[in-house]
Amino acid sequence: MKLITLNTWSGRVKSILDFFNNHQDIDIFLLQEVLHNGTEHTIFNENERAELFYEISELLPNHQGYFAPTEGGEWGLAIFIKKSIEVLKHGDYFVHGHKDAMIGKDARTLGRNIQFIKISLGGRILNVLNFHGLWSGNGKSDSPERISQSEKIAEFIKKLSGEIILAGDFNLLPDSKSLNYIEKELNLRNLIKEYNIKSTRTSYYTKEEKYADYIFCSSVIAVDDFSVMSEEVSDHSALLLVFK
Repeated sequence: MKLITLNTWSGRVKSILDFFNNHQDIDIFLLQEVLHNGTEHTIFNENERAELFYEISELLPNHQGYFAPTEGGEWGLAIFIKKSIEVLKHGDYFVHGHKDAMIGKDARTLGRNIQFIKISLGGRILNVLNFHGLWSGNGKSDSPERISQSEKIAEFIKKLSGEIILAGDFNLLPDSKSLNYIEKELNLRNLIKEYNIKSTRTSYYTKEEKYADYIFCSSVIAVDDFSVMSEEVSDHSALLLVFK
């Protein structure tokens, strides 16, 4: 199985559609910052693609798309999974604030949800979770809100039966208590740490803190490969996980 997680940056980089067209072999895409019928309320930059969810859907005819909006039914998380994979359940759960919480166009006030699908793989149950952590505009260090967010993530995942893959843009530094809490509380492998990844950002990102994106997984999942992809289609790098 192949999985990619990517913060799409709302499609600002033109080549992002080529990226999906070139990677139709991927079984599961976990995407953050996706616009679906975006309006002035949720479009922050003139280069963003208001119909990104629909455009990706058109490029991936063999995948089923699921959208989990955070704001206005227009901006949020998306999962695309091959139609040949049995999806037992899907949905989302808010771990910071609530749906449609944004005040004006202040992204710091956005609610934050975790999107999930439960799938069956040869008799095994696998929960795949997609996440975009809160952004404060003041770096990616710990805060009471981020600690609380991690606690709610762990509380939700502990209720799930089966194996776990948790991935996305956490907006956290590797040594943060908020991130380490998730790893230790849920007894998950942190693949960014395991594979000694030094950056998950592309050249479009010019600030110093080069970490944001992570993949965690249950120890029983056999990881065949994990890497930061070279294509630059966002200010975030895409992460590729090959597992069985």
